[in-house]
Amino acid sequence: MTIRTLTTVAEMSGFAAEARTRAGRLGLVPTMGALHEGHLSLVRQAKSQCQVVVVSIFVNPAQFGPAEDFARYPRHLENDLERLHCLGVDAAFAPESREIYPPGFSNYVDPGRLATLYEGALRPGHFRGVATVVLKLFNIVQPHLAFFGQKDFQQVVILRRLVEDLNVPVRIVVGPTVREADGLAMSSRNAYLNAEDRQAALVLRRSLERAEAMTQAGEEMGEKVLEEMRGSFAAEPRAQLDYAAIVNPASLEAVERVAPGTVALLAARVGGVRLIDNLIFGAPGTSPESRLSLVFAG
Repeated sequence: MTIRTLTTVAEMSGFAAEARTRAGRLGLVPTMGALHEGHLSLVRQAKSQCQVVVVSIFVNPAQFGPAEDFARYPRHLENDLERLHCLGVDAAFAPESREIYPPGFSNYVDPGRLATLYEGALRPGHFRGVATVVLKLFNIVQPHLAFFGQKDFQQVVILRRLVEDLNVPVRIVVGPTVREADGLAMSSRNAYLNAEDRQAALVLRRSLERAEAMTQAGEEMGEKVLEEMRGSFAAEPRAQLDYAAIVNPASLEAVERVAPGTVALLAARVGGVRLIDNLIFGAPGTSPESRLSLVFAG
């Protein structure tokens, strides 16, 4: 069956209402398109847990700053639809900006203190745009489950808080970060990297691997681990570290000691491309899924 492509709020709401009456659980995978294996892993997860799956494809202007890459963000709608069709997705919601933000639109979600830290401090207004569009998608689609990736860790924490604080009847499911064969976290923005910068970008993963090795060897002091992480970046001249932090996964506040379930957050610029990554600390041999359950149980 060909995937249904819906472009208006009315079409999407009608499809979702019908799906909820004739089927079981409805799952939503929100994306900005340019789909890669990270997105597709969430689609497969949704397919395994839901009877009907909707994938939204919308490059959200509200989460981009004036000097960011909204205009050049990769857009490959036909290719995305083909990939979703091959996975048996029921519908894609691919609206124009004016459908989500019609003339006169003036209400935005304030996601609170969590949105002022790390990514929020460096990208003012970013999480306001994320929270607003995701809440709109939840209201339009009314899914039972919504699927997001661990790579955007701070975003997931903020959205889980949004759902809890506003009593939104959606359960957020988090999938592990999917990586390239060399360890770089998959991202649509990886396409911006030239060959030299692509190689330099591996410093993000190396610094996290060094942090994990230290803690599994018995190091508990967060500042010592951070010193090693920063040292990895000091040795890579093509990468500029924006921040490295070890935090409590619920409050995102810095912690002094590393323990299973604490999280290392990273952001860096490589050749003008901004990349993020993270690590959930766990005991040796702990699976990515088990580490996620340490911080996102329930």
